[in-house]
Amino acid sequence: MREQAQDACRRIVLVHGIWNAKSWLAPLARRLRAEGLEVEVFGYPSILGGPEPAIDALVERLANGPPTHLVGHSLGGLIALEALRREPRLPVQRMVCLGSPLCGSGAARSLGRRAWTGLLLGRSGRLLRTGCRPWQGAVPVGMVAGNVARGFGRLLTRFDGESDGTVAVEETRLPGLAAHCTVRASHTGLVFSADAAAQAAHFLRHGCFHKETAPA
Repeated sequence: MREQAQDACRRIVLVHGIWNAKSWLAPLARRLRAEGLEVEVFGYPSILGGPEPAIDALVERLANGPPTHLVGHSLGGLIALEALRREPRLPVQRMVCLGSPLCGSGAARSLGRRAWTGLLLGRSGRLLRTGCRPWQGAVPVGMVAGNVARGFGRLLTRFDGESDGTVAVEETRLPGLAAHCTVRASHTGLVFSADAAAQAAHFLRHGCFHKETAPA
């Protein structure tokens, strides 16, 4: 019965990343709506507000509401995952992260080494630098990572393996994920990628990606 309820759920709440606003996710929202899904976007002040009020606001928005899925881009994935960790009874069926540095961001740590560059991350800096604890919750979480190394992160840190130019693929492999896949997209490009949207929709419907690598 639970699996049938997950497959039947069509509502999605999108959560944007740092330095972005709700409008940034319009291309992703449009693609997911074309997949027959009902999309809402959750916005929060990522620099001046930071994770704590965003997590509280997301929990409040989801609590006592209808069943839903979550999709978070970059920092948005960390915010959404911590909301699920804080309130495991939220009516969330499945969740997808897009390029979220769940294991902590090397680029963010590089920015944080200097006071003036650390200000660029605002109150979200700590969460981006440290990442999340391994996931042990009941909600299945999938990761879509990009592997086109085009982004400002290459100016801040060295990526030994694949990256999306801002986040290393290894930084997305948090232990406890249900599934992991990569698509040809940069970090910013994940929001505009048809492949990323299709993979996200497939996971939300079926709990797996079209062609996934082994989960972390």
